[in-house]
Amino acid sequence: MKKIILIGFFLMVIALIYNYYPEQKLPANSNVDLLVVQKSQYKMMAYADGKLLKTYKVSFGDAPIGHKEFEGDEKTPEGIYFINAKNDKSGYHKNLGISYPNDKDSAYAKAIGKPVGGDVKIHALKNGIGFINKFQRWINWTNGCIAVTNNEVDELYASVKIGTKIEIKP
Repeated sequence: MKKIILIGFFLMVIALIYNYYPEQKLPANSNVDLLVVQKSQYKMMAYADGKLLKTYKVSFGDAPIGHKEFEGDEKTPEGIYFINAKNDKSGYHKNLGISYPNDKDSAYAKAIGKPVGGDVKIHALKNGIGFINKFQRWINWTNGCIAVTNNEVDELYASVKIGTKIEIKP
């Protein structure tokens, strides 16, 4: 029994270290001009003038494989979009809006008789549960958005301007 308690304690310490160990920060005063998301790798890269500044570990919607086709499919869109909004009064700490749907997305959803949806964001954790921090990366939990930690969305919010291109790849 003592071994089980000791192992449990050891695992809890490791988990806490993982969750709160500092990671590389986006360089101060960065002007991110491109975001590239690799869904299959759960990564989002931030670039300025063609130079990679930082790679983020991200999570997605409950059904991350494939392009978003309609509202409620829990998928993250794929393709070229733009950051079209910034919200520091979000229910999810802060967020950056993604310009989904485009004309092609809207036409497809209409053709299959489904609502296209919208409100796809890069966002952090729901207000009040920021302590989850990096543990949010362990599962896909959004409704089709791209999730980062509260600290990460803070630095993106400061460094990404409205109109910044975001390329989301499978």
